[in-house]
Amino acid sequence: MISDVSAAQDKRNLDYIIRSGLAGGVAGCLAKTVVAPLDRVKILFQASNPDFQKYAGTWSGAFRAGSEIYQTSGARGLFQGHSVTLLRIFPYAAIKYMAYDQVHHYLMPTRHEETNLRRFFAGSLSGMISVFFTYPLEVFRVRLAFHTKYSGKANNSLLDSFKQIYYEQATDISRPTVNASQYFDRYPLLKFYRGFSATLIGMVPYAGVSFLSWGYLRARFIPPPNDAKIQSTPVADLAIGAVSGGIAQTASYPFEVIRRRMQVGGITQPDRWLRWGETIRAIWVPSGWRGFYVGLSIGYLKVIPMTAVSFTVWQGGKRFLGV
Repeated sequence: MISDVSAAQDKRNLDYIIRSGLAGGVAGCLAKTVVAPLDRVKILFQASNPDFQKYAGTWSGAFRAGSEIYQTSGARGLFQGHSVTLLRIFPYAAIKYMAYDQVHHYLMPTRHEETNLRRFFAGSLSGMISVFFTYPLEVFRVRLAFHTKYSGKANNSLLDSFKQIYYEQATDISRPTVNASQYFDRYPLLKFYRGFSATLIGMVPYAGVSFLSWGYLRARFIPPPNDAKIQSTPVADLAIGAVSGGIAQTASYPFEVIRRRMQVGGITQPDRWLRWGETIRAIWVPSGWRGFYVGLSIGYLKVIPMTAVSFTVWQGGKRFLGV
């Protein structure tokens, strides 16, 4: 039997870190592929794409929107932007799960030291670390998914999106006389971080609640690894992952709607650099509080299976790789 000390030393090894990240990256890719069509529709709803607003607000609307995409663009349309998603999600998930393993080890080296607050902090920190390094690819993915055949840009490539973002100019509406592009010409990488503040803030409740729920439910229903009577199973991991995803989605969804609007701001309002206040008003004025939950039903349809698959494959990958 491996002692707590030797197990802790193993977690600090580069070999352990790489294997943990590999398991997380594969888990993220498989989970995202499962829900890719739903993700495409959800982005169109959240970003208020004018071609699909007629379907928003109902459970059946998501399926009608997906049917229209399939009829006009085929299966390829349902997976538009997915190649960029995979380029983003592998490093994102790898960093997130790898960071969580390390932060969890330092904060909670033994199961007796686990608390809900520490679980929340470990999840939030790992989510913020991963999103910081992979956010530009998220902006590419949203831009590609937002375009439809009616906009004439349904087949935009990654290079086309890169050029569009790079050459965008915007005015800082908090100071209308100042052209914000003077800052972005000097620091062009900032253009690829539209909506980053909303994403970072939203990641705190999403990743925090997700890992908190995952850790709490596993501690409540699954005994320690050295208990040979009952062991974790894929079915148990799927169930716990699904519940964790649903709770996390509910807690963080308004932030997700805000960041989607900010991410596509260069398309919908190319003359402006959207800020928090204007984005929130643009959602609140026409729709009230319900505007911050548009697409939530499809969010559940997407996040619950995605989180369930992600956690399950992560755990299975770790067992397979011996971590």
